[in-house]
Amino acid sequence: MKNLAVSIVSLGILMESASAAPSGTVVFLMPDQASTRYEQHDFPGFKAEMSKLCPECKVLYQNANADVATQQFNSVIAQSAKVIVLDPVDSTAAASLVRMAQSQGVKVIAYDRPVLTTPADYYVSFDNEGIGRAIAQSLVQHLKDKGVPTGKGGVL
Repeated sequence: MKNLAVSIVSLGILMESASAAPSGTVVFLMPDQASTRYEQHDFPGFKAEMSKLCPECKVLYQNANADVATQQFNSVIAQSAKVIVLDPVDSTAAASLVRMAQSQGVKVIAYDRPVLTTPADYYVSFDNEGIGRAIAQSLVQHLKDKGVPTGKGGVL
């Protein structure tokens, strides 16, 4: 669902300046190569949704650690990216990247982690409160199933 939301926001950005069908380069810039999450779930879902919503769009995917993120960011701006979806490893370091992109008219979508000191144009994340509620409900149910007394609390 989050991939659909990010794709829709990306398409909306591309359509802001388009008089005809949207097109352009959208970059999915994730924080690392070690996580199968981005390789097997997030990017394939994002690309599939972008293909449906904007067949003329070029979708690039890059992931790296913080050391090369600046280099990659500069590279995709030089390649005329219109939208960068960024999951920043280091929010403080990402602030300068967001400022640079915005100064050149490139929209930035912060993905999963906000850039606090220089807000991105958009921020998309999971439902933090819903996840917390689900974890708490699961814990309570587990404790009930194990017969942990509910009187004055328990020791975890």
